[in-house]
Amino acid sequence: MRARIITGWRWLWRAALLLGAAVLVYQLWVFAHIWYWVSHNPAQSAFMERRLAVAQEKIPNAALRHQWVRYERISNHLKRALIAAEDAKFLEHEGFDWEGIQTAYEKNLKKGRVVAGGSSISQQLAKNLFLSGERSLVRKAEETLITLMLEATMSKRRIFEIYLNVIEWGDGVFGAEAAARHYFSTSAAALSAEQAAWLAAIVTNPRYYDTHRAARGAQRKADILLTRMNAAQVP
Repeated sequence: MRARIITGWRWLWRAALLLGAAVLVYQLWVFAHIWYWVSHNPAQSAFMERRLAVAQEKIPNAALRHQWVRYERISNHLKRALIAAEDAKFLEHEGFDWEGIQTAYEKNLKKGRVVAGGSSISQQLAKNLFLSGERSLVRKAEETLITLMLEATMSKRRIFEIYLNVIEWGDGVFGAEAAARHYFSTSAAALSAEQAAWLAAIVTNPRYYDTHRAARGAQRKADILLTRMNAAQVP
């Protein structure tokens, strides 16, 4: 009996060691990608790959609309609008806006459902680049770790540049350049303040607003963002 117990513990230790090794290898794989992307542009994010797979289930030859553009080729209006809309303290925090998280928690608690998110731009980028859409404590822990890696390895400007180029802006539309051309037939560099505010207003539900462009909610939010944009600090 004692021998069986000892053998069982040995197997548990071996399983734990193997699991720990697998987790460590995955974290090193993630960090290697982040390090590489300091000076190289990611071709696609994990979220883009999932959206493409879903689209190709319906249309086998479906493709995403996406074109990388350098940071300086993106309108400052759009940069300011996104900071104002998504993460006003982006330049101040080290990956997590704790005040924003607390505010979002209180709103959700009051409504009894999720109506607000407190994720920073760095957290959103971590999710987009690597993670699935499932909600779990394990995924949240991984998001936290990846966010810390991003903040430790990349400048704020680089984090924001990648974010601007990979976030979803419509059905199969990713990045500032594709969004500018999809909605306004112009380039990301030429976006006006009004156009930029509207694009920033729809990032929380882009596929809906892609087909409901006259929705009042988006325009109301855009009008609010227009009053806040000039105060937004960008990298």
